[in-house]
Amino acid sequence: MKLTTKGRYAVQAMTDIAAQETGGPVALPDIALRQGISLGYLEQLFAKLRKAGLVESNRGVAGGYSLARPARDIRVAEIVRAVDEEIRTTACEPGSGKSCNGTSARCLTHDLWDELGRQIDIFLNAVSLEDVLERRVLGLAAVNTPHRGRFLGAAV
Repeated sequence: MKLTTKGRYAVQAMTDIAAQETGGPVALPDIALRQGISLGYLEQLFAKLRKAGLVESNRGVAGGYSLARPARDIRVAEIVRAVDEEIRTTACEPGSGKSCNGTSARCLTHDLWDELGRQIDIFLNAVSLEDVLERRVLGLAAVNTPHRGRFLGAAV
């Protein structure tokens, strides 16, 4: 399972805006230069981010983009969803009636990968843009770390 560049670049660009926000709107060419992302690709992403209400655009000489809400109120999951990024951890097509292995029966590891997808969603919903900017992300996953003795079927 891998988050594609669409979601990663959107989060990078939004974090860039949050870091530059005190200076007013941020121009896409500046973000492209700082983040090493193609300007054309950023334009596509920002059309979706604007439509989702995550950024506001300002026209004119000093124009660019600014966050529509404070960075502390924007969740990484919102950004990823806004650019139509779907983090799929199973090979099943939702609602198709066929499972990962092409039959009607679920594969043996379906529940494992399905739960991983839910955990990723929980994590990305727990992280704000401000958390990323302030480097408060490391260690957040430790909240759900299993207790000692719960590995390999050991009793608690």
